Amino acid sequence: MAQDTIYAAERPIVAPFAFDEQVVAVFPDMIARSVPGYELLLPLIGQIASRYAQPHSRCYDLGCSLGAVTQVLRQRIQKPGCRITAVDNSRAMIEKCHHILARSGNGLPVDLVEADICQTPIVEASVVVLNFTFQFVPPALRDVLIQRIYDGLLPGGVLILSEKVVFEPQELDDLLVTLHHDFKRANGYSDLEISQKRTALENVLISETVPQHQARLLQAGFASADLWFQAFNFVSLLAIK
Repeated sequence: MAQDTIYAAERPIVAPFAFDEQVVAVFPDMIARSVPGYELLLPLIGQIASRYAQPHSRCYDLGCSLGAVTQVLRQRIQKPGCRITAVDNSRAMIEKCHHILARSGNGLPVDLVEADICQTPIVEASVVVLNFTFQFVPPALRDVLIQRIYDGLLPGGVLILSEKVVFEPQELDDLLVTLHHDFKRANGYSDLEISQKRTALENVLISETVPQHQARLLQAGFASADLWFQAFNFVSLLAIK
């Protein structure tokens, strides 16, 4: 696994973060060293999906990157006639994901799609996963996307929404940000790398609070929207139709 050293050297200008070829080349290492709880979260998503997946339905991995969620859905879901639609707007991600899935063995069939998730039709879905993807969607488009997902879910279907969030009061948010940065330092990132990555993500990754996410989900029509996972300022919500 290639090591993430993208921000190791000081840059006079830090460009906005993008899921380009440079990021794709080190993405597994970047995620593992940057997102606390990620390696635990993946199999738990698979466990939830296996419970809620319905026969002859679609399961969506929106913002699939290199297919980590797609692979756990593929391995855990045993319902007959299920099919996975994995979507990402980064061509570099989709191309590498295709090769990874081709080597990953048997499981549910996967339709790998290069597209904007905000333009992706959601039909006959029993499980939809947004795993640290929604935070990159422009805020003005978020309500419409969640409503489209809700409308495309079958009764009893679920949305698993994992996000980096902000907390209130400010003192709590500051503490969790500090703990997250300590996590990154413990995984070998320097203060320079942490600072430059944070600058790159400014105005690209826009976080909201858990109550903001819950209010949007309930407004769309979900019967419930509950927090089921948290590691510092990274959380996952389960919304049930």
